[in-house]
Amino acid sequence: MDKGQNSGGLMSSAGLVRYFDSEDSRAIQIDPKTVIATGVMIGVLVQLLTFVS
Repeated sequence: MDKGQNSGGLMSSAGLVRYFDSEDSRAIQIDPKTVIATGVMIGVLVQLLTFVS
């Protein structure tokens, strides 16, 4: 492979990495534990509703 040829590795995603690494201070901050707990609670609710009906 020539040195001038781009292999498409990390360079192709460098812009996305910079975009997702920057955090906006005005954005909503949610604790990951809250997201997991909410998902578990919704799963339990769905299971209960399935069992009841």
